[in-house]
Amino acid sequence: MELKKVDILKELTFKTSRSGGKGGQHVNKVSTKVELNFDLKSTSLFTEEEKGRLFLKLANRINSDGILQIITEEERSQIKNKERSIQKLLILLKNALFIPKIRKASKPKRSAIEKRLKSKQITSLKKISRRNEWLD
Repeated sequence: MELKKVDILKELTFKTSRSGGKGGQHVNKVSTKVELNFDLKSTSLFTEEEKGRLFLKLANRINSDGILQIITEEERSQIKNKERSIQKLLILLKNALFIPKIRKASKPKRSAIEKRLKSKQITSLKKISRRNEWLD
Protein backbone atom coordinates (compact mmCIF):
# COMPACT_ATOMS: atom_id res chain seq x y z
CA MET A 1 0.00 0.00 0.00
CA GLU A 2 1.28 3.43 -0.95
CA LEU A 3 0.92 6.03 1.81
CA LYS A 4 -0.07 9.46 0.59
CA LYS A 5 0.58 12.57 2.61
CA VAL A 6 -2.73 14.14 1.54
CA ASP A 7 -4.78 11.21 2.87
CA ILE A 8 -2.98 11.10 6.20
CA LEU A 9 -3.20 14.88 6.75
CA LYS A 10 -7.00 14.60 7.03
CA GLU A 11 -6.71 12.36 10.09
CA LEU A 12 -3.93 14.18 11.96
CA THR A 13 -4.31 16.57 14.87
CA PHE A 14 -1.60 18.95 15.98
CA LYS A 15 -0.95 20.52 19.35
CA THR A 16 1.65 23.23 19.81
CA SER A 17 3.47 24.48 22.88
CA ARG A 18 6.59 26.35 23.86
CA SER A 19 9.77 24.40 23.41
CA GLY A 20 13.10 24.65 25.15
CA GLY A 21 16.50 24.72 23.56
CA LYS A 22 18.13 27.22 21.26
CA GLY A 23 16.42 30.51 20.47
CA GLY A 24 17.05 32.77 23.47
CA GLN A 25 14.19 35.14 24.25
CA HIS A 26 12.41 34.00 21.09
CA VAL A 27 11.70 30.64 22.77
CA ASN A 28 9.74 32.34 25.54
CA LYS A 29 7.32 34.01 23.09
CA VAL A 30 6.60 31.48 20.34
CA SER A 31 5.01 28.03 20.42
CA THR A 32 7.28 25.99 18.14
CA LYS A 33 7.08 22.55 19.74
CA VAL A 34 4.67 20.36 17.75
CA GLU A 35 2.89 17.25 19.01
CA LEU A 36 1.37 15.19 16.19
CA ASN A 37 -1.45 12.82 17.12
CA PHE A 38 -2.67 10.07 14.80
CA ASP A 39 -5.60 7.94 15.96
CA LEU A 40 -4.80 4.42 14.75
CA LYS A 41 -7.92 2.81 16.22
CA SER A 42 -10.41 4.90 14.26
CA THR A 43 -8.47 5.46 11.03
CA SER A 44 -9.99 4.21 7.78
CA LEU A 45 -6.69 4.27 5.87
CA PHE A 46 -5.59 0.79 6.94
CA THR A 47 -7.15 -2.66 7.01
CA GLU A 48 -7.54 -4.53 10.29
CA GLU A 49 -4.50 -6.67 9.44
CA GLU A 50 -2.37 -3.58 8.79
CA LYS A 51 -3.63 -1.97 12.01
CA GLY A 52 -2.63 -5.09 13.91
CA ARG A 53 0.86 -4.96 12.41
CA LEU A 54 1.14 -1.25 13.27
CA PHE A 55 0.03 -1.82 16.87
CA LEU A 56 2.55 -4.65 17.19
CA LYS A 57 5.54 -2.81 15.68
CA LEU A 58 4.83 0.64 17.17
CA ALA A 59 3.61 -0.50 20.59
CA ASN A 60 6.09 1.69 22.48
CA ARG A 61 4.88 4.83 20.65
CA ILE A 62 1.12 4.24 20.97
CA ASN A 63 -0.73 5.24 24.14
CA SER A 64 -3.60 3.34 25.78
CA ASP A 65 -6.20 5.22 23.69
CA GLY A 66 -4.64 3.95 20.44
CA ILE A 67 -3.10 7.28 19.51
CA LEU A 68 0.34 7.45 17.94
CA GLN A 69 2.23 10.52 19.18
CA ILE A 70 5.23 12.18 17.60
CA ILE A 71 6.79 15.21 19.31
CA THR A 72 9.15 17.46 17.35
CA GLU A 73 11.02 20.50 18.61
CA GLU A 74 14.29 20.49 16.63
CA GLU A 75 13.57 23.54 14.49
CA ARG A 76 12.90 27.15 15.50
CA SER A 77 9.87 27.33 13.25
CA GLN A 78 6.49 25.74 13.97
CA ILE A 79 5.88 25.06 10.26
CA LYS A 80 9.21 23.26 9.87
CA ASN A 81 8.48 21.19 12.98
CA LYS A 82 5.07 20.22 11.56
CA GLU A 83 6.65 19.14 8.28
CA ARG A 84 9.34 17.20 10.12
CA SER A 85 6.79 15.41 12.32
CA ILE A 86 4.72 14.44 9.25
CA GLN A 87 7.85 13.04 7.59
CA LYS A 88 8.67 11.08 10.76
CA LEU A 89 5.14 9.66 10.80
CA LEU A 90 5.29 8.59 7.15
CA ILE A 91 8.66 6.88 7.68
CA LEU A 92 7.41 5.12 10.83
CA LEU A 93 4.28 3.85 9.10
CA LYS A 94 6.17 2.75 5.99
CA ASN A 95 8.77 0.84 8.04
CA ALA A 96 6.13 -0.77 10.26
CA LEU A 97 4.06 -1.97 7.30
CA PHE A 98 7.07 -3.38 5.43
CA ILE A 99 7.03 -7.18 5.19
CA PRO A 100 10.48 -8.64 4.46
CA LYS A 101 10.75 -11.52 2.03
CA ILE A 102 11.38 -14.89 3.63
CA ARG A 103 14.81 -16.21 2.76
CA LYS A 104 14.90 -19.61 1.18
CA ALA A 105 17.84 -21.67 2.37
CA SER A 106 19.88 -23.09 -0.48
CA LYS A 107 22.73 -25.55 -0.79
CA PRO A 108 26.02 -24.58 -2.43
CA LYS A 109 26.31 -25.79 -6.02
CA ARG A 110 28.51 -28.75 -6.83
CA SER A 111 30.82 -26.59 -8.93
CA ALA A 112 31.33 -24.18 -6.00
CA ILE A 113 32.22 -27.08 -3.68
CA GLU A 114 34.68 -28.51 -6.23
CA LYS A 115 36.25 -25.08 -6.79
CA ARG A 116 36.70 -24.57 -3.03
CA LEU A 117 38.28 -28.01 -2.55
CA LYS A 118 40.59 -27.51 -5.54
CA SER A 119 41.81 -24.15 -4.18
CA LYS A 120 42.43 -25.77 -0.79
CA GLN A 121 44.45 -28.52 -2.47
CA ILE A 122 46.54 -26.01 -4.45
CA THR A 123 47.26 -24.03 -1.27
CA SER A 124 48.22 -27.24 0.52
CA LEU A 125 50.63 -28.27 -2.26
CA LYS A 126 52.17 -24.79 -2.30
CA LYS A 127 52.89 -24.98 1.43
CA ILE A 128 54.26 -28.54 1.17
CA SER A 129 56.69 -27.40 -1.56
CA ARG A 130 58.01 -24.63 0.73
CA ARG A 131 58.99 -27.03 3.49
CA ASN A 132 62.62 -27.69 4.27
CA GLU A 133 62.88 -31.40 4.77
CA TRP A 134 66.04 -32.22 6.75
CA LEU A 135 65.45 -35.92 6.53
CA ASP A 136 68.37 -38.17 5.55
